[in-house]
Amino acid sequence: MSALAASRNMPATLDDFMAQAIAMEHEAALRYEELADTMETHNNVEVAQLFRRMAAIERKHAAELMSQMGWSAAPVAPGTIWERDGGEGPESVASDSVHYLMQPYHALQLALANEQRAVQFFADLAVSTDGVVRHAARTLEAEEREHVALVKEWLARVPKPAEDWAEDPDPPRYTD
Repeated sequence: MSALAASRNMPATLDDFMAQAIAMEHEAALRYEELADTMETHNNVEVAQLFRRMAAIERKHAAELMSQMGWSAAPVAPGTIWERDGGEGPESVASDSVHYLMQPYHALQLALANEQRAVQFFADLAVSTDGVVRHAARTLEAEEREHVALVKEWLARVPKPAEDWAEDPDPPRYTD
């Protein structure tokens, strides 16, 4: 099923569309920061740094969109146009997708899936709208395709984990 909820909150204006696109970028940045915090809690510094870098990229993209619109502050989005489990945007990683022993490869796989969902989201939106909103959706679809390519380049530079990557010889123990 597409991330797009065809009958809900479809943007009628460029301002509405861009407000929602910016909200999507901010949501993704916040989620990457949360994931970075989780990885730091588990002393997985390398993956934490990678998630922080991805959060910075999402914040930069939001800032670029705001600059394009001439906005100094993010407007309140008039509802969301995406529909996923939990109501999260297409570029957000579900919290339960992470493992405390994950490696950069895993983090990049999550980022790749996010960017690919964003491409599909904007492609679906472009065929569901017209005029200036359609054009803006096509533009953002192209930008997200660039992000997909960037993540694929990163993936090519990191080793694929061994099959036993999740085995912990000293797993955490919890007591009540």
